[in-house]
Order: sequence, then C-alpha cells, then structure tokens
Amino acid sequence: MPIIAISNQKGGVGKTTTTVNLAAALGMLGKKVLLVDMDPQGNATTGLGIAKDALSVAVTQVLLGQVTANQAIVRSPTAPVDVLPSNGDLVSADVALMALPERENQLKKALASLIKPYHWVVIDCPPSLNLLTLNALTAADGVLVPVQCEYYALEGLAALLGTIDSVRQTVNPSLSIAGLLRTMYDRRNKLANDVSNELLVHFGPQVLASVIPRNVRLAEAPSFGQSIFEFDSSSTGAAAYLALAQELLRRRF
Repeated sequence: MPIIAISNQKGGVGKTTTTVNLAAALGMLGKKVLLVDMDPQGNATTGLGIAKDALSVAVTQVLLGQVTANQAIVRSPTAPVDVLPSNGDLVSADVALMALPERENQLKKALASLIKPYHWVVIDCPPSLNLLTLNALTAADGVLVPVQCEYYALEGLAALLGTIDSVRQTVNPSLSIAGLLRTMYDRRNKLANDVSNELLVHFGPQVLASVIPRNVRLAEAPSFGQSIFEFDSSSTGAAAYLALAQELLRRRF
C-alpha cells in the first residue's frame, strides 16, 4: 500500500488540485484509493463532494485517538475514492497534538489500523511545516512535490527538500521523493520554460515526465465538488492527471 504525501510549503502551487485529481485518476484505473485530508481548509474534502461542515467526525478525532480511521472514512459521492475528511476542527489539532506522546506518529498508527485494504493512500498536506505536515511525512513512503513553473517556486523547493531530508534523518528513514511535478505550466511562457529547464538540470530523473498545464476547467471543477474527470473528462487537465497516475503506477517511487 504505497502512501504518498502531496506537499509543498509554498501555497498556490496546485497541491490540493493534484491530490484530488491524482486520487480520482487512480480510482478510475481500478485502484482502491484513500484520500487523507490533512489541510484544515478541507478543500480536498469539499473538492470530492463531501460537506465538511456536516461531518460528525473527521481526521481531527482520528489524530487525537477519539475514533479510528475506519469510523471516520466516507465515500466520495462524485469519484471512486474513499476520504478521511477534514474540517475546521483541524485548526486546533496542531496544538492538541503537542500534548500527545509520539505526536508525529498519530497518522501512521491510524493508517496501520485500517480494516479495508487500499492500493494507494494519497495525503493532502497543509501549505506549511507544522505537526500536521510532519504526521503526513512520517506516515508516507514518498512525497510528491507540485512545483509551479515560476521563479519563487525554486526557492520554496529548496526549503521543502531540506525538510524532507530532516524527516528522513529523524523519524522516517524510508521516506523518498516520489517526484517533482510541474504544475500550472504554460509552454508559451518563457519564464515557465526557463524554470522547467532549471528543474530538469538540477533534479534530473526526480522531475516527472507528466506536466500539468494551466487549464481553466481544473480551476472550475472544485466549485462543483467534482474531480476533473467528472467535470470535464475531455479537458487537457484530465488527460494530464491520468498520465500522472499512470506514470506513478509505473515508477512506484
């Protein structure tokens, strides 16, 4: 059961869009998929058609040991994906976790107790380095890093790779880089091409062949609680995320 965390400390790089649509694509390819929403904004939850404010239990209660992951998981009504959802309660969980022993291992222990077998677990991380992100990186086998093709993205990437290396040295020695994913890419833009080339020069095979283009349909789909495959399966965004899922299935990190 590969567990992949989608993480970047820089916001606005397509992290949640990637989490939702990668999970949906894997589900469409016949894989049993669990999406874990570790972002207090809960956008991955709502992006798969789940009303986060109506939830009686969510990932917060799982992390604090009040319920099991099995009790909190719900099925997306719009995609072939199970979801361990998030809501506003997760804002306070970061502080509450500080009082727990082995606080960085709470998500890992919850996933180890799953009754239902999954082929893939995909974790949406918050756009910051905190105990929620640390829990995701401790539980994960690999990290998929969305990188927007713009200048400041390279600076944020260096910081994130340093964080991943620290996690590897302290709490999760088996953590690997599942790949660097170029997102919001416009091949007509010179800067985007320059940043893409810089990534390839410096990181070589860690840069995935799949590229996510700028696509208005990807931006519109979440407001309907749908992945891109339900919203517009003929779009370039849908084709790109299907290609990403197929590439990860081949690579397995």
